[in-house]
Amino acid sequence: MEIPKSLEDFIKIIQLTPRSVISEKDRQRIAAVMSFEERRVIDLMIEKSKMVFVGQDEILGPLTLDKLYKSGFKNFPVINAKEKVIGVLSTEALNDLSIKKTEKAEKYIDRRVNYLRTKDSLKFAVEEIIRTNGYYFLVLDSVDQLAGFFTVEMLLDYLIG
Repeated sequence: MEIPKSLEDFIKIIQLTPRSVISEKDRQRIAAVMSFEERRVIDLMIEKSKMVFVGQDEILGPLTLDKLYKSGFKNFPVINAKEKVIGVLSTEALNDLSIKKTEKAEKYIDRRVNYLRTKDSLKFAVEEIIRTNGYYFLVLDSVDQLAGFFTVEMLLDYLIG
């Protein structure tokens, strides 16, 4: 067997290796690790059009809570009347049994908001996760407009499936 002399040679060997030796999931993991340096936040983020927002004055009654839980997301940007993000509401905060059906979202938000940019590398995202100890990041485009969100879970899912 010949030793690969380039990345392309290595990839060819992996592609030629039978599925009984390297499973499809393992192939995806290898590809994710090998492309890590080249990938950007925009490649993994959830776009703004798919995000679920909560108004700061929104009542955390059954309809709102149902909408949030059905979305499948764990964190929700909270916006003020001018549609500016003022914090993040986590489903962990909503699991508190003491929430009354007349309380507003503003009472439960975390005002620390972490940001990344669409062009940031995944390596930079890891550095920001470590620096901020953050889990949830809003993603801004090149003109500082909200483009989407990015989470640690997305990163881990990409790397280890």
